[in-house]
Amino acid sequence: MNLLQSISAEQIRTDLPDLLIGDTVKVHVKVKEGTRERIQMFEGTIIRKKHGGIQE
Repeated sequence: MNLLQSISAEQIRTDLPDLLIGDTVKVHVKVKEGTRERIQMFEGTIIRKKHGGIQE
């Protein structure tokens, strides 16, 4: 097993559901504007998955 695979194996969370193409997801992103912080929500449909593992 190479270094990248061993590091990825340690950090993959197993408690998350499988994401499939066509699923609708909501993503919450913390945005910092000057001294203020807010959480911006995005919602969309998965249209493509690329690679695999932790880098997916």
